[in-house]
Amino acid sequence: MFHIIVNPTGGKGKSLKALEKVKTMLSDADVQFEVHETERKGHATEIARELSNTPDTKLIVLGGDGSFNEVLNGIEHFENVTLGLVPCGTGNDFVAASGHPKKVEDAVKIILNGNEQYIDYIQLDDRRCLNVLGAGMDVDVLQKYATMKPFHGKVKYYASLFYVLAHPKWHHMKFTIDGKELGERSVFMIGIGNGKSIGGGIPICPDGVVDDGKLSIVVVNEMKKSRIPLELPGFLKAKHVKKPYTEVFEGTSVKIEVLDDSMFEADGEIFGGTEINCHLVPHTLKVYR
Repeated sequence: MFHIIVNPTGGKGKSLKALEKVKTMLSDADVQFEVHETERKGHATEIARELSNTPDTKLIVLGGDGSFNEVLNGIEHFENVTLGLVPCGTGNDFVAASGHPKKVEDAVKIILNGNEQYIDYIQLDDRRCLNVLGAGMDVDVLQKYATMKPFHGKVKYYASLFYVLAHPKWHHMKFTIDGKELGERSVFMIGIGNGKSIGGGIPICPDGVVDDGKLSIVVVNEMKKSRIPLELPGFLKAKHVKKPYTEVFEGTSVKIEVLDDSMFEADGEIFGGTEINCHLVPHTLKVYR
């Protein structure tokens, strides 16, 4: 018995089209299922929380990084749950890192095959993150994206990105990694990755691996503002990690003290805080893979 969690308004109709394919494939395989359509923000978290109380719960989540994040934050008993991911969001950054198929039919075949593996996730104080915790330019782009009326989808994201690159800000924070204080930094952006990329393929943490028990930590420090547009092609090809303005670390825990009004994002969801404590939770989330 599979429980399918889907946002019927997600992906501008992509989720409902994917749902029909999933239902057909499960029916053809003579597999029972129940569909749970979300009705509001956070509803997927509530559904996952209730379902995770039952042993041998098999979930299929249709959506993107935001939907996967909501379900992750709802699971109370990880030992009871196996998670199937069917990507039909805008960016689908996490599945690009985890190796899950991007085509609906291939994703369902993986689920029906029944092969289970354990992957990591990031615990952020009272919330969880599956892909990347970001701050700085990353959040500036998302905030601009929310207010930009022209364009849609990836075009809208890149239009927001180019605007932010033309009006860059520095963000002031202090970092402690695995108990070692690094001191204060003036940063353009940071990425703390279980996965690799943001924004539909920008590899902020190109060394992120979802099941290696490590966080990939990338700090892009302040640079000459005139350099930023010139550096964009390098960002898109992960060359920023080799630049002198970038620091790259590995670890299992990070404390970030915010010294200004900077915000954060976890899997695309923006939130604030004066101190963020995050640590990797290894090999705990069981997925079909």
